[in-house]
Amino acid sequence: MISDPQDDDGPIEESQDSGHRILLGLGNPGAEYVSTPHNVGFEALDLYATRLQLQFELQPQLSSAIVEVPDSKIVLVKPTTFMNLSGVALRKLWQHYGIESAHQIMVLCDDFHLPLGGIRIREAGATGGHNGLASIEDALGCSEYPRMRLGIGGPGDNSVKHVLSKFSSTDKKIVDDLLIDASCAAEDWAAGKSIIDLQAQFNRRKPQAGS
Repeated sequence: MISDPQDDDGPIEESQDSGHRILLGLGNPGAEYVSTPHNVGFEALDLYATRLQLQFELQPQLSSAIVEVPDSKIVLVKPTTFMNLSGVALRKLWQHYGIESAHQIMVLCDDFHLPLGGIRIREAGATGGHNGLASIEDALGCSEYPRMRLGIGGPGDNSVKHVLSKFSSTDKKIVDDLLIDASCAAEDWAAGKSIIDLQAQFNRRKPQAGS
């Protein structure tokens, strides 16, 4: 059960269905974080917006940069709260767009439990220790929301350094292919494709052969 979005101490409350579909990429704002593993959620949505020839616009009242796709109820969102407070932006978005259900939100994020280039789309699940997902789950009061985890490879003995360091030139080709597929999966979800169909098409543990 989801509680009042204006109550910062409780989960978000369901409201009347607006039909909006929110693609919420997780990452950190600022040029220093571009092309880092923690920002693959942002960069998949950047690629989607570029295909549509649209640009993100800063919306301070929503703590986000946003693209509203014309003639649709599809919204692409990059929170400006920094990763660990992603749920703060989600609360504002929930109220602003009158979202009814957590199933109207797809979260895109990095995952160092997946090999570099892997994709895992799920209807629900645990945070896996991801602070951005923990903030989202805290805001929603549940773990039943679609998410797309993008594999960034194992962190070794320093997870913070791993997620905030730039990709190497060797890894960049794999990441570029990953972002293309993730952006296409996001677009298909926004168009109404089922999670089961998306899983069959896009889920993988490693880069596709020939990538």
